Amino acid sequence: MNQRFDFAFSPAYRLPARAFGINPDTAWVQVAGGYLTARFGPWRLRTSVDNVVSTDVTGDYWWLKTVGPPHLSLRDRGVSMATNRDRGLCVRFELPVRALDPTGTIRHPGATFTVADPEGLAAAIADEQDRSD
Repeated sequence: MNQRFDFAFSPAYRLPARAFGINPDTAWVQVAGGYLTARFGPWRLRTSVDNVVSTDVTGDYWWLKTVGPPHLSLRDRGVSMATNRDRGLCVRFELPVRALDPTGTIRHPGATFTVADPEGLAAAIADEQDRSD
């Protein structure tokens, strides 16, 4: 099963995102073939759905911490790929994953994706995990 989720772009995020090559054509999350794959402009994240330990819908993000390119949390090393401040899906991983740093020196124990359907993305991950069992 192949499910693709588009990011929900709010007007205040469109121009800053575009400066980093992030637009509706280059920003999406896909669940397929046992993998969770995200593209956010030139940045990529890919991991097995079996590496996902939890998902939570979150929101009310601070604009300065989410606008533009992906952001690294100094608190927990998580990565945020955000196109709005309202809501998204926080995904936690058993083994930290690559996203910001192509060398893999910095790995992320979690990622937040502000897709248009965060509940649908959570369900797709759960369904794909069930299929891989």
